Amino acid sequence: MSQRLKQRYDELVKTGQITLDSKKKANPHEIPKLVKIVVNRGVGDASQNARALDNYVDEISMITGQKAIVTTSKKAIAAFKIREGMPVGISVTLRGERMYAFLDRLVNLALPRIRDFQGINTKGFDGHGNYTLGLNEQLMFPEIEYDKVDQVRGMDISIVTSAKTDTQAKALLLGLGMPFRA
Repeated sequence: MSQRLKQRYDELVKTGQITLDSKKKANPHEIPKLVKIVVNRGVGDASQNARALDNYVDEISMITGQKAIVTTSKKAIAAFKIREGMPVGISVTLRGERMYAFLDRLVNLALPRIRDFQGINTKGFDGHGNYTLGLNEQLMFPEIEYDKVDQVRGMDISIVTSAKTDTQAKALLLGLGMPFRA
């Protein structure tokens, strides 16, 4: 099943609305596209609580539609009470159809459910065509039931594109419906 955003991207490329900055005819492989979306969450105090860690993994897996992996610490840090090999985060990397499905749900369902939503900040670009967005709570996703949440936690969403500049990446994300602030 082809996703709506994938079809929209194909239409934008065919009509020439997403192109390179130069006036010459671009190679089709140079046109910016989405590469992957990475959803990341630090577990914090849940590193000692296995039940909370399982709940966080289930939440992220439910939101993204793909099993989350637990990232562990590479070295011990005594100030943070972390030993080597302890869980410190949860991560999911989405590509292909699942990536477009997640971005569609993020743009059309989750972001409009934020209270007093005025659009997302344009300062999340990294200078290389990638965009990172931080969310404060997981309750905006329709997959999460409010009664089953034991603690409100945020997450980071990184959208990796093949664009060379931030202006190309912004044009791509605007074309896909990302609601940036005016």
